[in-house]
Amino acid sequence: MQQIPVITLVIVFLFLIILSNAIKILREYERGVVFRLGRLIAAKGPGLIFLIPIIDKMVRVSLRTVVLDVPPQDVITQDNVSIKVNAVVYFRVIDPRNAIVQVENFLAATSQISQTTLRSVLGQSELDDLLSQREKINHKLQQIIDANTEPWGVKVTNVEVKQIDLPQEMQRAMAKQAEAERERRSKVIAAEGEYQASQRLSDAARILSDQPSALTLRYLQTLREIATEKNSTTIFPVPIDLLKPFLKTDGKEITG
Repeated sequence: MQQIPVITLVIVFLFLIILSNAIKILREYERGVVFRLGRLIAAKGPGLIFLIPIIDKMVRVSLRTVVLDVPPQDVITQDNVSIKVNAVVYFRVIDPRNAIVQVENFLAATSQISQTTLRSVLGQSELDDLLSQREKINHKLQQIIDANTEPWGVKVTNVEVKQIDLPQEMQRAMAKQAEAERERRSKVIAAEGEYQASQRLSDAARILSDQPSALTLRYLQTLREIATEKNSTTIFPVPIDLLKPFLKTDGKEITG
């Protein structure tokens, strides 16, 4: 049996290597940025891609949304409160060519611009705005970061401030403020109740003064309310009309 020459085996091996470098398969969410002799040709894919061995070089780029966790940043707000804030940034590549050509590492660059923008925007806001207007702050961060990453072919779709860590002293001060606010509201509600009660009593006194018989009916109602089964004392109300002659002397009413 004749043996296969070593040269033939070497040629076959080199051919397989060249063929493997010439044929590339890209997934649906991938694109291949092709350089020919160092010059940008096009972004190809998905599917089967043919390259010229040695001459063409391809860089894979994923088009899926990337969730970037921005590490905690030390921020001093506009009202001089030291806080620690972290956020999450959602972005994806919309132009693979710019993502490779315009920036060395678009992932690291997006992370750095997100950190600096987070410190800058939150440093220009007051603490109350950060706590009560979170959606507005998130939208402003998204606009600024997206404007900076647009030349790189990166689209920032959303930015969310995840957590704001406050110093213990500030947490205690805010708790006292909330407690004082609740106490103020309770006092206002109590005062409002007293005012409404006085209004009702004034209306009732006006009605009773216009209709003296209504006062006698009120006496009878009070008698029914205080009378119980085991109560041996019976109270009879005396009409005010019977006491009027005794309340006057020499044509004048007794006032003292």
